[in-house]
Amino acid sequence: MEWFAVAPWLLGVLFLVALLAGFIDSIAGGGGLLTVPALLAAGLSPAQALATNKLQSVGGSFSASLYFIRRKAVDLREQKLNIALTFLGSICGALLVQHVKGDILRQLLPLLVIAIGLYFLLMPRIGEEDRHRRLHGLPFALVAGGCVGFYDGFFGPGAGSFYALAFVTLCGYNLAKSTAHAKVLNFTSNLGGLLLFMLGGKVVWGVGVVMLAGQVCGARLGARMVLSKGQKLIRPMIVIVSAVMSAKLLFDSHGAEIIAWFHAL
Repeated sequence: MEWFAVAPWLLGVLFLVALLAGFIDSIAGGGGLLTVPALLAAGLSPAQALATNKLQSVGGSFSASLYFIRRKAVDLREQKLNIALTFLGSICGALLVQHVKGDILRQLLPLLVIAIGLYFLLMPRIGEEDRHRRLHGLPFALVAGGCVGFYDGFFGPGAGSFYALAFVTLCGYNLAKSTAHAKVLNFTSNLGGLLLFMLGGKVVWGVGVVMLAGQVCGARLGARMVLSKGQKLIRPMIVIVSAVMSAKLLFDSHGAEIIAWFHAL
């Protein structure tokens, strides 16, 4: 078990990165766009970076979830089935990713994230108020919990946006309410993935705990903004984060081709 793998001065930088990521993640998701590259730049191996990122993201999602529950924005009794299937899905995804390459998913993911951003951009009235619910009970739990939880355990980027989209489109919740419920399921799938990484011994605990503290602070501030500002804040944040995430994922997959294309212009 490794507790620290970076220089002491880097811990302060990673704390600030996690604080900003926690704020963004609690509103629109996508905080991993900041934390994973920061952990890699600090010198952690890819396996250590992913494992340690799960630890710190659990702190942020727990902090935001607790805030929403205490403010009565989420009723846990109504979410028991969703939580159970999310946890099961994330465990299955984390187990499968150790044996299957995610290359196809990496190619498709930018398109999915772009679609989410365009949906919220081009549907300005969606999520303004509660609407008719399309799925109930087990069917909704399988889609929003099991499927998205599986994706979060298997790959992860944008999971918070997928949860929120499911609550808006299938459950009929307004955008602020959807974001609050999405964070509870996001915490559940983060926890499931973390347990698998812990068993593999890849978590750098000292770094993870420092970043967890930053995530808790940032996520609490972001959660307050969700309930006070509502869709006026969430919608543009989702669109911006989706655009940035898509650009990064496309560059990660096709960076050499994109650079060569620009040089050819």
